[in-house]
Amino acid sequence: MAASRGGVTRGQRVRPEDIYRWGPVWSRRVGWVLDHVWWNTEVHGAENVPASGPVIIASNHTGIVDGPVLHGALPRGSHILVKQEFFDSRIGFLMTWAGQIPVDRASGRAALATGKALLDEGRVVGIFPEGTRGRGDVSEVRAGVAWLAVNTGAPIVPAACLGTRRSGDRHGYVPPPRSKLHVVLGEPITIAPPAGASRRERMNHAIEAIGAGLAAHVARAVAITGLALPTGDAETRPGPTGPLAAPSPGDAGSAGSPADAGPGRTGPPVGPGPADKEE
Repeated sequence: MAASRGGVTRGQRVRPEDIYRWGPVWSRRVGWVLDHVWWNTEVHGAENVPASGPVIIASNHTGIVDGPVLHGALPRGSHILVKQEFFDSRIGFLMTWAGQIPVDRASGRAALATGKALLDEGRVVGIFPEGTRGRGDVSEVRAGVAWLAVNTGAPIVPAACLGTRRSGDRHGYVPPPRSKLHVVLGEPITIAPPAGASRRERMNHAIEAIGAGLAAHVARAVAITGLALPTGDAETRPGPTGPLAAPSPGDAGSAGSPADAGPGRTGPPVGPGPADKEE
């Protein structure tokens, strides 16, 4: 259970002014060191991330280190939606200093509003639309990423993190030093809702376009790198020790292991929620 104040969790009370804008300046450098010194990460398609202006980075999610790996691979500093429980761990203060966004996955309105404010400032916001670690094939997406896209008009750059968890590895697996990892960044996903579409129709169209676009991008990334997605969620192989090996409370991810806060799935949302609210 995430720490709460007066019954309101950290993710529910987060505001744009709570996020350190200078955080990604140093934390992206730490991510780069992890990517290229601790691990052996190859970055493909960095040129697809616009050099300025608002950008949404939407990535698949298979391993606990996807967040810091992605954060260090991007050519710009980023603010990533992170499951709020990680902020309550013994090194959670680093997430605050890094300028990341705590999200309560049961009620993500505040985190999404904070992400929108950062995008309105021309910043980069990262999100894992699948909402939790799994196969990483993007068979399902939540609606938060579509809400951000519809309400900001920011381009959506698809990302694929590969090699961070192999078939048979447990969810908390941390790749050993010099493991070969890949981050593949694609061309922005185009969202072109029909003329005269209602707000809900635009949302539904965005969810479908993002889900299909990200799934296709992950499939291309697998073909490019030759690294297959994990085939199951077995937790039989213990992860090694290392700078990120300590698990966070519950199912919290590592630095920058975000969760898409909005409810929904590939296709029309099944009901109202954070991603359906009006601004």
